[in-house]
Amino acid sequence: MSASTNIPKPIVKNKSRKINMLSGTLWNKILLFALPIALQGILQQLFNSADIAVVGRYTENPTYSIAAVGANAPIIGLIVNLFLGTALGANVVIAKAFGEKNLYTVEKAVHTSIVFSLIAGIFSLVIGELISEPILKLVKVPEAVMPLSLIYLRIYFLALPFILLFNFESAIFRAVGDTKTPLIILAVSGVLNVGLNFFFVAGLDFGVKGVAIATVASNVFSSIVLFIILTKTKHHIKVSVRKLKIHKSVFISILKIGVPSGLQSAIFAFSNIIMSSAVNTLGTTIMAGSSVAYNVEIFAFYVMNSFGQACTTFVGQNYGAKQIDRCKRTLIICIVEALISLGICTVLLLSCGREILSIFNDDPEVIEIGYIRMFYILISYIFSLLYDNQAGYMRGFGISFTPAILTVSGVCGVRIFWRYVIFAHNPTFKILMIAYPISLFITATLMFIALVCFRPAKRKKELILEPADLC
Repeated sequence: MSASTNIPKPIVKNKSRKINMLSGTLWNKILLFALPIALQGILQQLFNSADIAVVGRYTENPTYSIAAVGANAPIIGLIVNLFLGTALGANVVIAKAFGEKNLYTVEKAVHTSIVFSLIAGIFSLVIGELISEPILKLVKVPEAVMPLSLIYLRIYFLALPFILLFNFESAIFRAVGDTKTPLIILAVSGVLNVGLNFFFVAGLDFGVKGVAIATVASNVFSSIVLFIILTKTKHHIKVSVRKLKIHKSVFISILKIGVPSGLQSAIFAFSNIIMSSAVNTLGTTIMAGSSVAYNVEIFAFYVMNSFGQACTTFVGQNYGAKQIDRCKRTLIICIVEALISLGICTVLLLSCGREILSIFNDDPEVIEIGYIRMFYILISYIFSLLYDNQAGYMRGFGISFTPAILTVSGVCGVRIFWRYVIFAHNPTFKILMIAYPISLFITATLMFIALVCFRPAKRKKELILEPADLC
């Protein structure tokens, strides 16, 4: 099949699911694309929030159980994010090929992505099981919490192949404008997860082990159902089992974008582990307060971050279709809509923050610590959305190396310095939290400078740009 093959009718047949990114107004289409992504992230987080809420209510020692589950969040993020960045690479490659009407590349990228996700998932599972105990000790999880943290982490790692598969499957759907199908499947999976949480913890008294088992089961369900849908669809992203293989040329293109993004996410997560290790030195109560706050504030992050993902996909498709002015308008609209959405989330969460935190734990001290964290993090998200959308814009053009380097320098470098220099001299929770807005402000500024210098919209090339093209 040639690169000039016209897109068949099934691409626009299901208008209720697929968004045409190449024509029409952008304001409503970006919003319609981003909101399901935000809801999908929120539902995924609800898996963890349900874990926290259930162990906070139905275990003998709620504070220790919450601290045990929460201590694992940055560790899980480190391993998962290392490979999920590659899913973004698949998203860009498929979106650009879609914009070019190159169905042959779309087909190869889809099948390559599925195979890679399974290989990466199994690899992550093995590595995760091997490093579980050493990494918990490295981040200074207290001895009283260690046994509970370890059993949760080891069971959770069993879900890694299915978590990565689902996220790659979701990236495939997003690349062609369908964000609703993964959302629907995840919603069903979320209900299953909550039900199993109550069954294993409240019913069978499995404690922390029960919520981990429920998380594994729900992820298995969502990834398998979405895979079946991909094999049954009449759309050109249909998966055929006999065609599952890694196509070298497409795989290299995916890695060129995905690996820098994945390393960026992993190092970002590593900086969060460094910050978490500082929190862990402040005692179990502060650990619990920080954990419950994370499970609330992260909802605002997913709303904000969805516009960065929308920016990448819309720019990728329109770049492939050589509609450069439409790419530039996408960036502006994504930033404006993200600011409005974040503003609404911030007002709601700060006005009702203590009441929401009390759902997870009714200890007044835990609630107050959680509210302090929420305040600093939500304010810092203003800078996060600026750098996230600028980075998403550059990735849509195939520029992934530069945003990765800037994020490592601006976010990770500042936080590590803050942890071991500033916090070391004044080890209080509030001092630690100040690192978040400062690091994100610096990163947003660096990203803007890079955007002005590189001006990717002026580089009208036929092939996806590589880092070398910008040197």
